[in-house]
Amino acid sequence: MKNIRATLAIVWRIAAPYFRSEDKWAGRGLLAAVIAMELALVAINVLVSQWQNRFFSAIQGYELDRFVREIWIFLGLAFSFVALAVYKLYLNQWLQIRWRRWLTQHYLGEWLNGSTHYRMQLKGDAADNPDQRITEDVKNFVEQTLTIGLGLLSSIVTLASFVVILWGLSDKAPLHIYGTDIVIPGFLVWCALVYAILGTALTHWIGAPLINLNFEQQRFEADFRFNLIRVRENSEQIALLKGESAERGNLLQRFGFVIGNWYAIMSRTKRLTAFTASYSQAAVIFPYVVVAPAYFAKRIQLGDLMQTGSAFGSVQDALSFFVTAYRSLAEWRSVIARLDGFEMSVSSAATVAAHEPAISVAPGSAKAITLKQLLVNLPNGEPLVSADAFIVRPAERVLVTGPSGSGKSTLFRAIAGIWPFGDGTIAIPEKAKLMMVPQRPYFPIGPLGDAVIYPSDHGTIAPEKIAEALTAVGMPRLAKRLAEDGHWNRMLSLGEQQRLGLARALLHAPDYLFLDEATASLDEPSEARLYRLLAEKLPQATIVSIGHRSTLDAFHTRKMTMVKDGEIHVLGGEPAVAEPSAAR
Repeated sequence: MKNIRATLAIVWRIAAPYFRSEDKWAGRGLLAAVIAMELALVAINVLVSQWQNRFFSAIQGYELDRFVREIWIFLGLAFSFVALAVYKLYLNQWLQIRWRRWLTQHYLGEWLNGSTHYRMQLKGDAADNPDQRITEDVKNFVEQTLTIGLGLLSSIVTLASFVVILWGLSDKAPLHIYGTDIVIPGFLVWCALVYAILGTALTHWIGAPLINLNFEQQRFEADFRFNLIRVRENSEQIALLKGESAERGNLLQRFGFVIGNWYAIMSRTKRLTAFTASYSQAAVIFPYVVVAPAYFAKRIQLGDLMQTGSAFGSVQDALSFFVTAYRSLAEWRSVIARLDGFEMSVSSAATVAAHEPAISVAPGSAKAITLKQLLVNLPNGEPLVSADAFIVRPAERVLVTGPSGSGKSTLFRAIAGIWPFGDGTIAIPEKAKLMMVPQRPYFPIGPLGDAVIYPSDHGTIAPEKIAEALTAVGMPRLAKRLAEDGHWNRMLSLGEQQRLGLARALLHAPDYLFLDEATASLDEPSEARLYRLLAEKLPQATIVSIGHRSTLDAFHTRKMTMVKDGEIHVLGGEPAVAEPSAAR
């Protein structure tokens, strides 16, 4: 019972915001219409049950006129049932897509808010494969919540409606054993109740493992698909290393988890289906077996017998909702668990910066970036970099060096505000525009012009300026391909990508430009030309570079080196190695 309450609380937390959102009136209206149609369908089933009694009684009494009249009544009921069923499905699907759209937008907003998606990876939270959770899990949650919720509502209303009918029929057809009537008020209702309780208990006992098995199946499927995507994204490196055999083995191993878990689902489903199918088939004949003695004793008519079978079946179906829907419930619970885990992971990553200690990145009154008593840690709390009273002044050129793994890139991430792990303060000049250019720039799939000006929107920078920037960084052949769609991270070499990254920097003209080995894949003459280009085109910009080549010294006015002090690296300064004019 505790698990049921917890599950329902999670469902409410996930589902309720939509019905309080900006789309609430459409959502509430559609839901109300679907519920009304579901109740109308139950009402028609009640009328059909009553019709069955009259229809078969007319047959038994050879009453042709009554028989024909009941045929016309049935046609009216059938037409109403079909019309309601069609439009209930239509409105249900309309509600599904609106709800799914809102929930997808909501999750995308939460996941991509700030740097939450990045921090989730750093924290190593259990919310694996966010892509699946936002696509398949959201779709399944909306669809299954409506299906199961409406099914449960229908079962409750059906139970309330047909219990009254079945209770009345119990008085007409008492339990008849060897010529003796045994009067048990509502005994047909009690028979249906006992039958359903036994069936539900046995179904849960057999099918309970399916909940965890379905959860694992979704995880294994998503993991397999994710690794297939990784192979596609890194096909060049795999081909160069002749790693096809290793990748095949890795993929088949992960697919083996899919197969193994699927076999477990098959085995458990086979047992569950064998029981539920037997249970359903027995339910067809069970009410007639119970009432047949009274019929053959001529205590009731054929119409009463047929109505009893129909009403008993309806009551038994309503009471057996969890038996017939058990597999769907198991899948639904696994979807709920995955979305709950995703929400918890997003919330944890979004609030990590609010927990002490954490690095504080805030606007400062000075015109320089200032690091005060800064300690940058790894996500596990292990200290990595220390810096204090470090100032980056306007129009300065700073080169940061140090051994690999000393935390240079992590320091840049902290300044960018995406790395909260640690303590201390980073003051950024108010309204200053910062831009980070990593060693491997990111380019979205789409037109080249949009990829270069990312994250700006299409049309915000004139194509002529984009073409001019591409020509300036040594990529004139791409200047005529701005409208061409492509996967540019795969189509271009790393050196070409780095040139495009610097073209992006020229177009955005930041106040502070951080280059994290952004020219490491270029030859030294090309690197020198690009640094001179930056000095010419962005004379007022502050440039902070991470690099290992000694040739970079000539393009920077100050050099900072990571020096190991115990378990951490301290950012220390050296005298200027060149006059500002030399950097230009």
